[in-house]
Amino acid sequence: MTDATAAEEGPRKSAPEDRATAGPFDDSEANPVRPYIDLGGIKVLPREGLNLRLEVEEQTKRIVAVGLDFADSTLQVQPFAAPRTAGLWDETREQIRGQIRQQGGRVEEREGPLGPELLAEVPVANPDGTSGKRLARFVGVDGPRWFLRGVIGGAATSDVDAADKVEALFRSIVVVRGGTPMPPRDLIPLKMPSTPGSA
Repeated sequence: MTDATAAEEGPRKSAPEDRATAGPFDDSEANPVRPYIDLGGIKVLPREGLNLRLEVEEQTKRIVAVGLDFADSTLQVQPFAAPRTAGLWDETREQIRGQIRQQGGRVEEREGPLGPELLAEVPVANPDGTSGKRLARFVGVDGPRWFLRGVIGGAATSDVDAADKVEALFRSIVVVRGGTPMPPRDLIPLKMPSTPGSA
């Protein structure tokens, strides 16, 4: 069986045509001389006005996501292991859609600059006890043996200029899959940046 037939049998990979040259990048495609912030499973290019937060699971103390505050927006990213030939984004979108509807939110699929994405109105509890809605864009890109998921909030859900900046930030991310065998859908381990003050 050739690679072409194998690829047709699994879910297709969803990624921009120019992913290998415009990102999000695989570690093997990244520019080795750029001063990336190394977070283990991903590397982020520092830029003016970018704030970085690590989201930690309380019980396990494991870093489960990287939050990037930029252009009056938030971008939460998570890198996952994926099969070599099949993509995870189509199936992941279905799961997200189901979860949001279950919470009483609204969600629509649209074609964005990174490929298919979800625009969702997610119910949230306001600090004063009232309930409100928050807009979120769910984006995803299937790479070689990895899948990068992003959740965009803030200005980049509605403002074109902010959206451009946050999409460029998402595309500048490098995913470091590593050689360790991992089941598909497992979170690629993330870590604290190695040099103090580099975040």
